[in-house]
Amino acid sequence: MKVVLFCGGYGMRMRNGTASDVPKPMQMVGPRPLIWHVMRYYAHFGHTEFILCLGYGAHHIKDFFLNYEETTSNDFVLRGGKAELLSTDISEWSITFVQTGIESAIGERLRRVRHHLDGDEMFLANYADVLTDAPLPDIIERFSASDAGASMMVVPPQSSFHCVEMDEGGMVGAITAVSEMPLWENGGYFVLRQEVFDHIPQNGDLVGDGCAELAKRGRLLAYPYRGFWKPTDTVKERAALDEAYARGERPWALWENEREVARTA
Repeated sequence: MKVVLFCGGYGMRMRNGTASDVPKPMQMVGPRPLIWHVMRYYAHFGHTEFILCLGYGAHHIKDFFLNYEETTSNDFVLRGGKAELLSTDISEWSITFVQTGIESAIGERLRRVRHHLDGDEMFLANYADVLTDAPLPDIIERFSASDAGASMMVVPPQSSFHCVEMDEGGMVGAITAVSEMPLWENGGYFVLRQEVFDHIPQNGDLVGDGCAELAKRGRLLAYPYRGFWKPTDTVKERAALDEAYARGERPWALWENEREVARTA
């Protein structure tokens, strides 16, 4: 199944007070950028045809893949001054790079790559900046068994704030952590049918227009997930993932578990 990745936004909340044209998906977690981790997640489940919706800082993404160095994350033997790889990351991948505009909304970016989907009935989509260990085959299977036009993974609210219930006189009756409330957030992992294009207008949004309209029609399926899911909207969130990677705490890196099994077999 093809995977559409939205990687052309400014990522303003990822700025650290300095000018930079590096798009958010190219921020580093360990030795590789966020987009690589997301793509490895999909490739782990056999989905290796990627369509990158480029925009701001597109040359950084292009340069990364055009000059990709496999030895950074793979074992190899150096023989006669030449590296002989024992495994590879992206040699089996197909990556289509598409400039979808600097200011385009997510829905418009999707519209501009529709012809690269070859009329596929279903395809995957992702913001390219959120990491998870969610069971992708189960997500796809549940969607395939439905007749919905789109599926959205949803997660509990990540905010550390508390909500306050009070009466008209201002007396507080209860305080509840947002994370404990019966609310769900968009988790950024989508399975879509071509039907979604019927509800995204020119310059429209995938969620605000496409998914919202499907929801009104009873055509949007949610996949609730309470497992590992981490966004990288801020410098602090990205740094936390980077630190976790350095400690060896990488629940999203399902491909590493597979590699370890192969080594011990």
